[in-house]
Amino acid sequence: MESLASQAKPAAVLWLAGFLQAARLHRVVSFCASSRPLSVRISQCFLLNGFIYLGSLLTLKSVVIPILSWILPEECSPLQGQHLCDRTVAVPTYSFLRSVLIQIFYVFWFYPLYIFSFVLSTLWYNDIAKHALDVVKNKSLDATKALDAHTISESMERPEGFDGVAIGIGEQVYSILLLTIFFIEVTVIGYIPYFGKAMNFLLLSLMYAYYCFEYKWNFFAVSLNERLDFFESNWAFFAGFGSPCVLPIFFFSPLTSYGVMAVLYPLVWRNTH
Repeated sequence: MESLASQAKPAAVLWLAGFLQAARLHRVVSFCASSRPLSVRISQCFLLNGFIYLGSLLTLKSVVIPILSWILPEECSPLQGQHLCDRTVAVPTYSFLRSVLIQIFYVFWFYPLYIFSFVLSTLWYNDIAKHALDVVKNKSLDATKALDAHTISESMERPEGFDGVAIGIGEQVYSILLLTIFFIEVTVIGYIPYFGKAMNFLLLSLMYAYYCFEYKWNFFAVSLNERLDFFESNWAFFAGFGSPCVLPIFFFSPLTSYGVMAVLYPLVWRNTH
């Protein structure tokens, strides 16, 4: 019991350190002021995911659905004619038409917008990572110093030529498979009664933290073995770091959660440096 308590305290300290590191959103302002391309990309992420995507969802929930409910009510009003208040015909018909119109909105606007936002945001995140690292270099923070900020050792040089390319591709494929399998496991664990939600939150936080740091590790050519060793030895820090991105899941619907996380991700990612 004493051994467990002695391990829990350092883990809690690391978790809090990771959470506070991710929450330092004010650092984004100084970086954006130092790089116009970086500020443009982050602004585009806000415009697409915050204004257009979340705005479309808000319009659906606050405007479209209420108007449809008024035009095609669930209950007949006394002001309506008797022929429109025949519950055996009117109410089921209204309900069917309302559902069809809402689904049309989702199929022809919202779902395509979701896919478009996901693909474009992924490309923009890569640009944000490049521009942010340029700012780091301009501020005379070399790769070794940036990595030392999180006590990770300098990566070994990869072989040049075809062998280096093959190793890089192999590591990327393995990393994608690893994250995919891990995400499936996280989803399944979320359905376990009682403690499933807590485990789901912890594991999703770890996954998003790894995803954040992977951009940085790719640019600094950190080998996959070094990434995993460092990640496993500092899991509590990464669990805290990924928490701000995962919190929206427990307060919003899945589609809304994606929009909020897509807005937060470039801000939280910036704090990996």
